[in-house]
Amino acid sequence: MKVKSIKQAKNIEGKRVVLRVDFNVPIKNGVVLNDYKIKRQLPTIEFLLEKKCKIILITHLGRPEGKFKKDLSIRPVIDILEEELCRDIKIIKNISGFEGGSVASYMKNGDIVAFENIRFEPGEEKNSKNLAKNLAKLGDVYVNDAFGVSHRAHASLSAIQKYLPAFAGLLLEKEVLNLSKVFDAKKPFVLVIGGNKIKTKVPLIKAFYRKADKILVGGALANNFFRIHDFEIGKSLTDKESLKFAQKFKNKKIVLPVDVVISAVKGAKNPVAKDLININKGDYIYDIGPKTIKLFSDIIKKANTIIWNGPMGLFEENGFHHGTMAMANVIAGRSRGKAFGVVGGGETIEALQKTKMIDAVDWASTGGGASLAFLGKKKMPGLRKIVTR
Repeated sequence: MKVKSIKQAKNIEGKRVVLRVDFNVPIKNGVVLNDYKIKRQLPTIEFLLEKKCKIILITHLGRPEGKFKKDLSIRPVIDILEEELCRDIKIIKNISGFEGGSVASYMKNGDIVAFENIRFEPGEEKNSKNLAKNLAKLGDVYVNDAFGVSHRAHASLSAIQKYLPAFAGLLLEKEVLNLSKVFDAKKPFVLVIGGNKIKTKVPLIKAFYRKADKILVGGALANNFFRIHDFEIGKSLTDKESLKFAQKFKNKKIVLPVDVVISAVKGAKNPVAKDLININKGDYIYDIGPKTIKLFSDIIKKANTIIWNGPMGLFEENGFHHGTMAMANVIAGRSRGKAFGVVGGGETIEALQKTKMIDAVDWASTGGGASLAFLGKKKMPGLRKIVTR
């Protein structure tokens, strides 16, 4: 795997750099709830500042569907960035008009400006050539550090690469190089899959089904496997697409929970651990049980390669977080020397952060769907001209 890194760019000093970042972080009432992704991309910005570049930041936030939405403004994100970098950053609202071009032309070395949420632009998600051309006019070089959305064919990720020399940012480079190590996975190889829907996990499971020795399934995904094995799941979440997929992979390589934690009422209250044979028609399954935690942990402790994507249950709620937290601890403990451990997905990273062991994992990917797409060897439009397999 070869990456065209910004470190390889010649004569970049003082150039105007259009830098695509992924600052799509959770915000509530104008306050950033988790700045992990922002801080992971600081090294690229700092590298460009050392080269006295003029930086034109582009990011998205949420799903405004091509329309301005006040609650999806990037202002709270830029406030965090200004504090981290100890400098002012001007937000430009009009990308395609006079304001954008004027500001970019008068920038001085070391200046940073940021365009308002790129998804306010109708052409962004349509991969508009016109929008890409307008963005390209603002800079001399394009840098993509937004690995988390590089599986999207969007104007600021894909089309823009036709009009400017394109390079990978430092985080994106690390994402690609670290995730690529999984393709040469050492055995035993264990895949840990959780979350709600199978759709985003299918490429990953298909890519590593033959290589993986065990695939541990938790979260709501497990409910679909329970159903095809004729276990009662009460009122627990399932979906048709996942049921079809589960039917195709009904074999010993798939390891399912042997017990679960349920609530007899909707809303995740009063947790009770039950063996599968004891589930009632009115129960809601919200976590894996203590026997399953031991079963999964014993398998992980023997692994030499581990991929984990998706929580084991409703870990946001007290009483239903033990399964996910236990997986976070055992995977972190097995990584760094004993095994090569990769963790991806927003909720999975959040759980790992709570254990304060995120640095123990070999690679914690900022890309949820992107890391799944990359590992599943799907097309990555944002990497088209900067990564060769």
